Amino acid sequence: MSLADRVKAATEGDGESAADTKRDISRQELRRKLHYKVVEGLGPTLYDKQMTDAELKLRVMEMLEWALDQEQSVALARSERLSLLQEIADDVLGYGPIDPYLADPEVTEVMVNGPHNVWVERNGRISMTDTRFVDATHLERIIDKIVGQVGRRIDEATPMVDARLPDGSRVNAVIHPLAIGGPFLTIRKFAVDPFTVDDLVTNRTLSDQVAGLLRRTVQGRLNIIVSGATGSGKTTLLNVLSNFIPDGERIVTVEDAAELQLNQMHVLTLESRPPNIEGTGAIGIRDLVRNTLRMRPDRIIVGEVRGGESLDMLQAMNTGHDGSLTTVHSNSPRDTLARVETMVLMAGMDLPIRAIREQVSSAIDLIVHVHRLRDGTRRVTHVTEVVGMEGDIITLQDIMLFDYGMGVDEDGRYLGHLKATGIRPAFSEHLDNYGIELPADLFAPEAFANR
Repeated sequence: MSLADRVKAATEGDGESAADTKRDISRQELRRKLHYKVVEGLGPTLYDKQMTDAELKLRVMEMLEWALDQEQSVALARSERLSLLQEIADDVLGYGPIDPYLADPEVTEVMVNGPHNVWVERNGRISMTDTRFVDATHLERIIDKIVGQVGRRIDEATPMVDARLPDGSRVNAVIHPLAIGGPFLTIRKFAVDPFTVDDLVTNRTLSDQVAGLLRRTVQGRLNIIVSGATGSGKTTLLNVLSNFIPDGERIVTVEDAAELQLNQMHVLTLESRPPNIEGTGAIGIRDLVRNTLRMRPDRIIVGEVRGGESLDMLQAMNTGHDGSLTTVHSNSPRDTLARVETMVLMAGMDLPIRAIREQVSSAIDLIVHVHRLRDGTRRVTHVTEVVGMEGDIITLQDIMLFDYGMGVDEDGRYLGHLKATGIRPAFSEHLDNYGIELPADLFAPEAFANR
């Protein structure tokens, strides 16, 4: 409800509800005034990097106390006064009304659909909150603060931006004139402690047996694509797989906004750069992927391929950079190959489809498809090997598939799990050359049902 609507409701209402509404409106107006006074009063001090967080918070609270003492429009009890001071301090020092959700480990996504419409995702389910920003200007100020921390900007000339929080959480913001009813802000949170393979096993994203297979394929330097739809957990799974890479190998990561959190000693992180205010100076993913080839990498990890950089990634995989990893948006392993073909054509090279498919079949060894199911859980649903070419068609074989036939429990959660198809992968011989053995019973059709 807009401020005008709330004022109208207050004047037309009666009794205690009308009084409460008027008081709430007065409190919001007071909050707005105090917020502006603090920002205007402190000015550049808010961005002084020589001040510690404790010193800055002290200055903000002192300014707030002074500004509140100057206001006599609303009588506040001590508890209300303290609550209001804390809310405004969160606005100035943190990320305003959404701060509690960013601190809540159960919240995985925060979606702000305008100043008075905030949604969150918990346990794979989306729900609306009663949280609100004061107005669109308040929300825009929070967005400016977020994108400014990573050296990016958002304004009418550049009304859409991708950024990240200091903890690596992914941020997307869209403002006027693109966002009608906005601004819009979407934050996909990253856990303070990155997910480990044990966490994914506990969450039933995959099983111990599948984790063991994927560990062997990464250590055996297979080229792997993690595929899935938006929000299915591709980046989380990619991060887990990348941590299977042995120490001592030189790893170069390429991302739009740095999210991967690797624990190895020898990691170089590259991040793309948007154009400057003159519209020049952009460094895209494709430029970075090409540059990695001059950095003597043992492994190349691209957070996501979505354009012409897929051609450069395939070239790298086919020229000695085995063990590379990346993610692709798609709905199935077969769709993954179709998307890669399309993205190669986006590179502007007039290549025949057969030549592209030969590159794809030669470069990619394994596709791990992850899916967010109807019950809100993220599950690995396919572990699929790229076998080679038959005529003009790339041949795939499913090594493991999710069993949907086991139904759901009383809470609507899927009871199924990955089951081996009984096919022993052709890459077994490749892993043997690295001294990595794949137990035969790992691929028995009953193996996953009995363990």
